[in-house]
Amino acid sequence: MRRQYKGRSDGFVRSESGEQGFWPSYADMMSAVALILFFLMLLSYIQNLITGNDLQNTQEVLAETRVSLDETRLTLSETRETLALTLREVEDAQTSLDKITIDLDEARLLLAQREEELGAQDALLADQLALIGQQQDYMKAASEELLAMRSQMQTIAVLRLSILEQIRDAMARVMGDASRVSIGSNGNIMLSEGIFFDTGSSDIKNEAAPALDQLIRVFAAFLSEEENAKYVDSIVISGHTDSTGTEERNRVLSTDRANAVLGYLMERDGGALDDYAAYFCAAGYGQTRPVASNNTETGRAANRRIEISIILKDDTVMDIVDSYLDIELPEIPGLEVEPAAPSATPKPSATPKPSATPRPSATPAPTATPRGNR
Repeated sequence: MRRQYKGRSDGFVRSESGEQGFWPSYADMMSAVALILFFLMLLSYIQNLITGNDLQNTQEVLAETRVSLDETRLTLSETRETLALTLREVEDAQTSLDKITIDLDEARLLLAQREEELGAQDALLADQLALIGQQQDYMKAASEELLAMRSQMQTIAVLRLSILEQIRDAMARVMGDASRVSIGSNGNIMLSEGIFFDTGSSDIKNEAAPALDQLIRVFAAFLSEEENAKYVDSIVISGHTDSTGTEERNRVLSTDRANAVLGYLMERDGGALDDYAAYFCAAGYGQTRPVASNNTETGRAANRRIEISIILKDDTVMDIVDSYLDIELPEIPGLEVEPAAPSATPKPSATPKPSATPRPSATPAPTATPRGNR
């Protein structure tokens, strides 16, 4: 049988079998619940206390962590700035390195070019040294040739002066008066007309024969030497007067006198000059070539004269010059000289070359014009 609750006064009731049973009352249950709640609240409070402490500690740690994080962020920001600056410096350094590399490559290229130029200059210097050697050889040969040419030219000049001096000395010995024969500044033998002619006459005086005969012998001896004759182009007998009288009359008179002297030389002494007739000619210049003033008697006497001119061959002198110019020049690399175009006509000589026949007089033959006294 079950126990029944009969209120607080009974507490426990007995069962039908007589066993005592326990049935809590409402107040007990509430007390128990209150006690449980108290304990639960106490546990919760304790737990809250523990949790609050932990939370406070956690907040403090979190705050410290936040401060540390801020510091770390600041450090990181500074590190980023430093890194950015470093990167810029690296980029600048890389740019500088690239520029230096380019400059170095250019310097190497320039050095290679300089080495090539130096090699070319060395080769050019060697060529120039070789050319200088050739030019020195040429200058030596040219100097030797020039000396030889000068010697030949001096030989010609001495030869011409020698025959002129021989004529002057021979004529002076024959005439016994050296003042009436001289070598003029033009290199011609100058003979006073009084030696050969009377005033106003073109007839040779008898006393002039010894002087002219001596002149024939000197010319024959001179021209018989082939070494002498090869330089001679012509021997000109020229007549000159003073300004007295008309110009035409003086020209005729000077021509007649020159022809008279030439005729004597060709006809006398057994034709000693026949083989050399081609060398001789006569010319009359009248009063056109005075050697002194015609205002005085002394000057007019000096102007009345016979001149003997020995004309050298231009081609002989040119042969000497050509032989000098024929020296081969050393070839200069890179310099090409075009040969001169040949002349359409040969260069004329200053005087005609000797022919096999006697030359005509340079002026007309004597005319029948009456001679006047001078």
